Amino acid sequence: MYGTTWTRNRKLNRGRRRQRTNTGSASRRYVYGCKMKTYSQSLPTYPPAKSAMEAAENGLAFYRHLQSSDGHFAGEYGGPMFLLPGLVIGMYVTETPIPEPWRIEIARYLWHRRHPEDGGWGIHIEGHSTVFGTALNYVVLRLVGVPAEHPMMVQARDTLWKLGGAAGIPSWGKLWLAVLNVYDWEGLNPIPPELWVLPDFVPIHPWRWWVHTRMVYLPMGFLYGKRFTAPVTPLIESLRAELYPTAYKDIDWPAQRNHVASVDLYAPHTRVVNALFYVLGKYEHIHIPSLREAGMKRAYELIVKEDSNTSFQCLGPVNKMLNYIVRWIVDGPNSEAMERHREKLKDFAWMGAEGLMMTGTNGSQLWDTSFIAQAMCESGLSAKPANHEICGRILSWLDMCQIRENPRFHRTAYRFATKGAWPFSTREQGYTVSDCTAEGLKGVLMLQEASGASLGRPVSQRRLRDTVDLLLSMQNPGGGYASYETINGPSFTEWLNPAEVFGNIMVEYAYPECTTSVVSGLRMFQQYDDYRSAEIDAAVERAVKYILGAQRPDGSWYGSWAICFTYAAMFALESLKHAGYTYENSEPVRRACTFLLSKQREDGGWGESYKSCETHEYVQSDSQVVQTSWAIIGLLHAGYPEAKPIQRAVTLIMQRQLPDGSWAQEQIEGIFNQ
Repeated sequence: MYGTTWTRNRKLNRGRRRQRTNTGSASRRYVYGCKMKTYSQSLPTYPPAKSAMEAAENGLAFYRHLQSSDGHFAGEYGGPMFLLPGLVIGMYVTETPIPEPWRIEIARYLWHRRHPEDGGWGIHIEGHSTVFGTALNYVVLRLVGVPAEHPMMVQARDTLWKLGGAAGIPSWGKLWLAVLNVYDWEGLNPIPPELWVLPDFVPIHPWRWWVHTRMVYLPMGFLYGKRFTAPVTPLIESLRAELYPTAYKDIDWPAQRNHVASVDLYAPHTRVVNALFYVLGKYEHIHIPSLREAGMKRAYELIVKEDSNTSFQCLGPVNKMLNYIVRWIVDGPNSEAMERHREKLKDFAWMGAEGLMMTGTNGSQLWDTSFIAQAMCESGLSAKPANHEICGRILSWLDMCQIRENPRFHRTAYRFATKGAWPFSTREQGYTVSDCTAEGLKGVLMLQEASGASLGRPVSQRRLRDTVDLLLSMQNPGGGYASYETINGPSFTEWLNPAEVFGNIMVEYAYPECTTSVVSGLRMFQQYDDYRSAEIDAAVERAVKYILGAQRPDGSWYGSWAICFTYAAMFALESLKHAGYTYENSEPVRRACTFLLSKQREDGGWGESYKSCETHEYVQSDSQVVQTSWAIIGLLHAGYPEAKPIQRAVTLIMQRQLPDGSWAQEQIEGIFNQ
């Protein structure tokens, strides 16, 4: 029965990436490589569409089946392969029972996500095998009960040993393995919790770091100070033997601190951070117990506030599970805090066609739902009476999702204001994100203002003005917008990046995509309200200056939040249109169109590889419907005058539509931190 489970998780999952069908030997308990039953509810099928509008209508006919009862649309937010290990290791070391269905489906997911050639895992689903991905996911499989002699494990272990074994795992992996007690804490560079008792005005105080980085290193520092490890059991002893080609007792752990396998290394340590680690290493031998205790106490206080501010969702899955362990240590397994934390574990679990995975946050609900609203309005589908119900439910959810107050612990937890914001996922998680706020604003304006009185106006003028107040406060001096907050730390802080596998993680940066969303949102707001109009004009002028300054000589923009140049061009051209820049009157817009058209493939589509994000140069891949759509949207916003390239692209999209109105998932389109 395990190999024939069909998939449903609050939403129906369709068009997932092609499953691998490796057959290997299976234990009686785990069945891998079996074909899965697909979702089989009777849905209508349609003949091939004869027009773009007909294809859109067929797509919506399918899509309406995916709307939740509360109005939002849930989607798989996956890709990274270093999130699931945190879930499983965190549950294991806190003695949290892992449900049997989770064990089975986690193992099946990792079976399907093995590298087809060597059986290892990478940092993400399309990446080459790395020590980071292979060691951590090997551990996951052992913790959920897969035996070491299973052929899948034998192959993965062989690959890990060929890469040098787990000793060369990057720093985040070192910490997870140290918590599990299969890596010695002496093998980690110091993560002193004392940093949290520095005066706030210090330029490198952690509160100035990018929010994801500081929220991850906050509980990391506590665990490092505590030197917490799980008890040694026969399974732990076995893992110590399986992860290393050298006997565990013979490993020189201090020598592993800066040892990172070459296959993993993306952002090497700078001389500055290595010098800092040298000093901190000396400090560890003489550290002042009272100061360490003060640092751990301060870290714990901020962890508690993070849990409270996010209803125990936490910012993301990494700090969620690290906080989970800290609260278990301090508050105890039977505490109210742990009860709340355990309740929210399932919010990160996504059941797909390949098994159970952990998502990149507790979802991407606002981001997805707002774009659905905009697509329906811009295509004219929202105006059709048959679609009023689906639009009304979307608007009700957008109304509910807006954050109406600042966090309970606002300034004392170094949180940016949230009143008027929309988050990336849910109001409960509660973090402001600049482009999500702008896109939420746009979705509401299109549904309740542009549609007249048919859907009502649940989001009041006052609340829309709160959004504008917030967006105006988020602009940086250079005109650009960052992700969660303003830029608070100096750029040289990036010299201290300790993570090895991510780039540009130490402080906030202005991003073309975030800035362009805000420009579009503010300009759209001005169509319905003259509130702070002069200030909006000034903010837009500064933002456009930033956008044009970020454009490369070839007409492109580097995108940091999806792949990559195609994605950024779509957003940039939309915002420039709202600011009055079009193909007809703007040389930068013409250059952007020329760049896009130079990448159009012979079949009429666009396809860009994730390698663009790593190399910072456009890398072609096979055409994809998503990136083809992005390119079309960009050209249409620009007012590109020639129809033929757009028609060819639309034809490709129509040809790839499935009979039920959906489109298949192709390559990954998302990215973060290069």
